[in-house]
Amino acid sequence: MNLVGKRVVVVGAARSGVAAARLCAAQGAEVTLTDKKPADALGAPPAGVTLEAGGHRAETFARAQVIVLSPGVPALPEVDEARARGAWVTGEVELAARFLSPEADFIGITGTNGKSTTTALAGAIAAATGRPSFTGGNLGEPLTTCVGTPAAGPGGIVVCELSSYQLETADELHPRAAALLNVTPDHLDRYPDMAAYAAAKGRAFLRQTARDWAIYNADDPACEPEARRGSGQRYPFTSTGEVEQGAFLAGPPGRRDIVLRWPGGEHRIAEADLVLVGKHNLENVMAAALCALAVGATAVQVEATARSFRPLPHRMELCGEVDGVRFYDDSKGTNVGAVVASLTGFPRPVVLIAGGRDKGGDYAPMRDALAPIARGAVLIGEAQGKIAASLAGAAYPIEHAASMEDAVRAAHRLARAGDAVVLSPACSSFDMFKNFEHRGHVFRAAVRALEGV
Repeated sequence: MNLVGKRVVVVGAARSGVAAARLCAAQGAEVTLTDKKPADALGAPPAGVTLEAGGHRAETFARAQVIVLSPGVPALPEVDEARARGAWVTGEVELAARFLSPEADFIGITGTNGKSTTTALAGAIAAATGRPSFTGGNLGEPLTTCVGTPAAGPGGIVVCELSSYQLETADELHPRAAALLNVTPDHLDRYPDMAAYAAAKGRAFLRQTARDWAIYNADDPACEPEARRGSGQRYPFTSTGEVEQGAFLAGPPGRRDIVLRWPGGEHRIAEADLVLVGKHNLENVMAAALCALAVGATAVQVEATARSFRPLPHRMELCGEVDGVRFYDDSKGTNVGAVVASLTGFPRPVVLIAGGRDKGGDYAPMRDALAPIARGAVLIGEAQGKIAASLAGAAYPIEHAASMEDAVRAAHRLARAGDAVVLSPACSSFDMFKNFEHRGHVFRAAVRALEGV
């Protein structure tokens, strides 16, 4: 792709926007980076890039030949007008993809929940192959930072977490392996309905050919139709049955194996050998393993990496044990679907800490997920009344707490030796905390304080 002399406007001066602007400037484009925030709230632009802060200027868009949208940028009339007159409107991921070698293996991972864990594990397996590799996208480093590195060249492996926002502008993105983990209600303030949200996720499969792997959750009815939108060979994964090719669970709970089946053979990984816990994490391992096998990783590399892999921060991360009670930080569980996935198949009784700022979801599915494992629930934040109403009549105690510290103490009191206390809020954090990371850090500090008692 040739950007030399092209007038490029990058909308949004956060991490991915800055990275996109830097790439375009390096390719010889005339680049303007625009953001609604004032200049003093933004960092310095990359060399060779003009920053326009404090609002978007119509005249800048009017002369643009290329417009690169950062994830989540809302509809802008200036962008619509530029598109109508022939400007190429794209996103940071699609821009980067145009500069990747067709001989590099691209792994794209999307879904509502589990993307980051699956991407990180797939990336770790890719690194274990010894080939040049890159792991990023919606997780961590923007994809544009990969351009020009050995991972982006022939023989490299690029592992990319893909959000629905990033996939909206993905037109020629061609994953060797594309994985759709699940589709549960989220971002319905942007999409008119679940079908539109699922369709955005499904764009990951559009350019796949018969040599590619389309990997999807067979237990989620929204996933297979999206996987069929391309021509990739279908490799489902399931925790409820068996598949001829793909991945599934075999054996009784607690002593199950992950079974991987592909044209080159079959391999088993014992659940007991994994640090990751919960059915949802077994599904993440299955998806990551299939992605890695698709690009040539060996079963030995897959198993060794999966066994040594540790949870990402704030994603069902074991952060302490007090009086035989384990404390798990799952602060990244910011929607109901994520919490249900975390709790389903959890291997020990649970006291759940949940609540925060309501995102408009239905909390009723949490009641079913909690029923077989709950020792109790402790609710915090603005949504605690709404969650309590959904759990009304449950066979376990429900308590309310004014702070995270109070919630941790109450949960410890309700738990018994051998139980787990899980922070998995099903809500955003902004009523009490800066973000989900801050919420997780406060939880962990409260656990440490409890350990010192």
